[in-house]
Amino acid sequence: MPLHVPPAPAPALRSVLTALGSPTAVREARTPSLRNAQGPAAPELPLPLHVLDELTAAGAAATRLAGWRFLIRCGDRAVAAAETRLMPDGWAFSHFFEGPYIASTERALRQAETLPQPYQPRLLSVPGLYMLTLWLHGDCTADGADGHPAATDLLVPLAPAPPGIAAHRPHRVAELLPVLTHRVTPAPAPLLGQPA
Repeated sequence: MPLHVPPAPAPALRSVLTALGSPTAVREARTPSLRNAQGPAAPELPLPLHVLDELTAAGAAATRLAGWRFLIRCGDRAVAAAETRLMPDGWAFSHFFEGPYIASTERALRQAETLPQPYQPRLLSVPGLYMLTLWLHGDCTADGADGHPAATDLLVPLAPAPPGIAAHRPHRVAELLPVLTHRVTPAPAPLLGQPA
């Protein structure tokens, strides 16, 4: 089934296009693949990037939108990614980057296109585990910037995944979140006599 990629906010896309058109922004980026790319580079596949800030004992999650991530394609492959952030005055370009999550995201998206049910793709970061997942949301008409993982949504850990969690294996949220809850270490309790 085709994926239903949510539209990125127009100002977020414009900020990435402006950065790609700026020789200074591209030259100063720590992305050799982007600096050395032959031919025009174009942003594609905008994915809302949500952060899983809290896991409770019941596995319920509190998430927030952290930005939009665009794969930067040059020719037939993605060579980097660009991230935007919401600032007080609107969406702004944050940075370019490259690394294993670029190819892993592309692979997970290709896998998701073969699933029998349509999904809306998003990214979900789990900072407590240094983990990034492709979040396949079952409501394709939802605003990509809103919402929390539904129990029936799928999470596909991207490589490199934390030890003991298989990359590129889809998991239902109801199955994976309880596992993650036990893996995230709680913040240490304050010592007696010290402020919390």
